Amino acid sequence: MTSSGMITEVVLPGVVEPDGLQINRRSMPVPAAGQALVEVEATGISYAEQSMRRDLYPGQPAFPFVPGYDLVGTVRAVGPGGDGSLVGTRVAVVTKTGAWTTHAVVAVDDLTPVPPGLDPAAVETVVVNGVTAWQMLDGARLRAGQTILVHGANGGVGTVLVQLARHLGLRVIGTAAPRHHEALRALGVEPLDYRTPDLAARVRELSPDGVDAVFDPVAGPGVRTSYRLLAPGGTLVVYGNASANGAARSIVWVFVKLLARLYTWNALPNGHRVGFYNFWAGSRTRGAAFRRRLRADLGSVLDLLRQGVLVPQIAARYPLTEVSAALAFAEARTRPGKVVLEP
Repeated sequence: MTSSGMITEVVLPGVVEPDGLQINRRSMPVPAAGQALVEVEATGISYAEQSMRRDLYPGQPAFPFVPGYDLVGTVRAVGPGGDGSLVGTRVAVVTKTGAWTTHAVVAVDDLTPVPPGLDPAAVETVVVNGVTAWQMLDGARLRAGQTILVHGANGGVGTVLVQLARHLGLRVIGTAAPRHHEALRALGVEPLDYRTPDLAARVRELSPDGVDAVFDPVAGPGVRTSYRLLAPGGTLVVYGNASANGAARSIVWVFVKLLARLYTWNALPNGHRVGFYNFWAGSRTRGAAFRRRLRADLGSVLDLLRQGVLVPQIAARYPLTEVSAALAFAEARTRPGKVVLEP
């Protein structure tokens, strides 16, 4: 804890530009029973926070609130009746909001131990991003030697997804801006410029029979192309709707329209499987089981990081107090990977 008993946190006051984020100081929170106080060593910026500042993320809290989808840190205190042996343990936590702070109170059941010797910033790149990639690949039921197409392969999820896919023996075609192609080649990806007018034809040149799976975080009009590129029996996984960040219409309507299209395609008798990946699916109806699976999957990803199978893709590191500059940098997408905040 800080000697002053105060913490620093970032507040999103409303729909603002990155420089509208506020730095707030308040008293150190005290964990209740079943909770732990974690001193945050690394958190990060994801698509979720970029959408939240525009009020475009489904289910986000009412303004003002503290953003931050996940964190890595050290347990400094536990609530009454808690396991005192947790104090001093480095953990990773998915929070959805509240991680952009120097200290966070979280549920003990949400703590996943971090293997010793890992850089907290490196771990941060594979927390929510790693679980997302792991669960999507698991659900796609792919086999070594098959070919997948990853849109936004340079992003936080994309860079983890392509590494996991290569580890499983999959061939990976990835779309990104040309400035990211060299980095993607180093990860074993065959890169294509996402702005190429004949993108579908370029994919067909590389995989004439189509691809066995497409992972699409953008959706929008391009989701039709993703679907048409599937090989017989192929799977389309949409895991975001980044195209909606510029939408003037209700975000709810945009998602309803997208989900209706996906479910319609999934009902067609052509052998394709189509779905929308929702990180939080089952969290309300199967709370304990959801948490167990989350901890298990995150533990598997962290073990691959420990083994060196996953190479952390850190786009940049910023102090928490420079979050406005960090968010602007993240939204510019000038470097692959995830922007990490270090309180």
